[in-house]
Amino acid sequence: MALQALIFDVDGTLADTERDGHRVAFNLAFREFGLNWDWNVELYGKLLAVTGGKERIRFFVEYFLKDYDMPADFDAMVAEMHKTKTRHYTEMLSGGLIPVRPGVKRLLEEARQSGLRLAIATTTTPDNVTALLKYSLAEDAADWFEVIAAGDIVPAKKPAPDIYFWAMEKMNLGPADCLAFEDSENGLKSSLGAGLKTLITINDYTADHDFEGALAVLSDLGEPGNACQVFSGDMRGRSYVDIPLLRQWHE
Repeated sequence: MALQALIFDVDGTLADTERDGHRVAFNLAFREFGLNWDWNVELYGKLLAVTGGKERIRFFVEYFLKDYDMPADFDAMVAEMHKTKTRHYTEMLSGGLIPVRPGVKRLLEEARQSGLRLAIATTTTPDNVTALLKYSLAEDAADWFEVIAAGDIVPAKKPAPDIYFWAMEKMNLGPADCLAFEDSENGLKSSLGAGLKTLITINDYTADHDFEGALAVLSDLGEPGNACQVFSGDMRGRSYVDIPLLRQWHE
């Protein structure tokens, strides 16, 4: 069956958003709420085992702040805190502080030119997604994607496969029609659980993850004249990921 669509994760995949984006925005939100919580680089790496920002805050309090006196309206506070974090993150994006990863814009443009359909499947909020696309790709980049499956539209977040099933259902496609792009072990579990062949581009936080079952594990998508590093997989003689290579992997 011919390749028809590419489905992308966002954080860590389209852009290296975690360490110098979301982490910083969380800390700014904590300060705005009068809290002395601080997620340093090492701690945030541990917290990334939990998908979803609100879920991450709850996990942090439950496992790292044993003596914290949780208020009766804690869930509402977490929701408001997460909205504040999103505002800070969006402000960072609007300042051009978080560029897309190597090869991302080129590959998306090649996909559009070749008639491939595009979608997003992520646990981050829709506002975060649209802000990243607008400020780091192009003003109209959200319109490049037929489906943006984001946030709480499914109850079970990655590593559950639900977000991918939702995206494919909206596109009226099956796993055999698509390829997925991820950066983490939880993301790979999610996409493989949905039956999708998956390409991994690692980052600082995910370099030591288990990526068994991936089509290939790369440093990034690469660019002409700037080859990607290959940790596993067969690049078929190429130095960067392009549409012909994706079609070969999909066969």
